[in-house]
Amino acid sequence: MNAKLLEELKKITPEEQRILSGAGEIEKNIYMSAGADMVEAGKLLEAGKMIQVRPHTRFVYFPRHTHNYIEVIYMCSGSTHHVINGEDVILEQGELLFLSRKAVQEIYPAGENDIAVNFIVLPEFFEYGLNMMEPEENLLRSFVIDCLRGENEAAGYLHFKVADVLPVQNLVENLIWTVWNRQPNRRRTNQATMGLLFLQLMNCMDKLETDENAGQQKLMISVLSYIENNYKDGELTSLAESLHYDVYWLSREIKRRTGKTYTELVQAKRLSQAAFLLASTGMSVADVAASVGYDNISYFHRIFQRKFGVTPRTYRVGGKPT
Repeated sequence: MNAKLLEELKKITPEEQRILSGAGEIEKNIYMSAGADMVEAGKLLEAGKMIQVRPHTRFVYFPRHTHNYIEVIYMCSGSTHHVINGEDVILEQGELLFLSRKAVQEIYPAGENDIAVNFIVLPEFFEYGLNMMEPEENLLRSFVIDCLRGENEAAGYLHFKVADVLPVQNLVENLIWTVWNRQPNRRRTNQATMGLLFLQLMNCMDKLETDENAGQQKLMISVLSYIENNYKDGELTSLAESLHYDVYWLSREIKRRTGKTYTELVQAKRLSQAAFLLASTGMSVADVAASVGYDNISYFHRIFQRKFGVTPRTYRVGGKPT
C-alpha cells in the first residue's frame, strides 16, 4: 500500500488516545444511540453522503453490535480478529470483509500496526456504481447485494481472501485515497470504482468464505457463479458433480431456494446477455442467439419476445417496452 497513505491511517486518533489513556472501552455515543447496540450510518456519515471511510479503532474490544448500513473492512496491514454470528474470522492484510446489515459482530483489540479501514456504505451506493458498470441483469450480483442488504435468510458476511489479486488491491487503494483526501468529483469516481471493484470480486468467488451456518448463501453463490460463467453450455449434471451433490437433490434445492428451476435461471441469464448484446453491439440477431447458447433462431425469437414484449430486432432499434 502507498506508504504515505498508510502513515496517515496509522496515526493515533483522538478516540484511540483516550483509550490508551485508560478509558478502557469504546466511546459508544460515536457509533450508536444511548442504550442501543446498532451502529448507525447517521452517526458516521456526513449529511448527504453515501460512503465514508474511517480507520478501524485499535487497542480496545468492540462489543456485539449490528449495523444499519453495509460495512466493508479492508486490512491494510497486520490482522484483526472478528466474531460474526458466533464464528471467528481473522482478516489478514489485503483481505476484504463485507458485513450484511443483519450480521452480529464483535471485534477483539488490534495492535498499533494492525491497520484496517472501515467503509460505511449505503446500499444504493453499490447499485448506482454497478448499474453504471454493468447495466444488464446479473443474478449473482443481485443475490450478493440482497445478502448484504439482509433481504434473504442469509445474514452474515462475505470474506474475500484477495490479497494476491492486484486489480482488487489497486481499486481498494484508489477508493480509500479518493474518499480520504476528498478528491474533486469523488462521488462519481467512487461509485465507478466501487462498481469495478464489485465486478472484480464477482470473478473471485473461489476466494470467498462465508458463514458456516449460511448454507443457502454458500450454495446459491456457487450455483449463480457457475451460471454466470457457463450460461452458454453449462449443464446441471456438471455443476452437481463439481459441488459433490446428487443432481436430483441439487435441482430440488435450486427450485426451493429461488422459486426457479436451473433451466429457468440459465434462460434468464442468456436472455439478459442477449438483450445487452443487441443494445450495445452490431452482432446479427442470429449471432447473438448463438453466442448465448441458442442454435434454434425461431425458439430464440419466441422466448425473447415472451420476456421483453418485443422482437429482438425491435429491441435493438430502441423499441423496448416501457
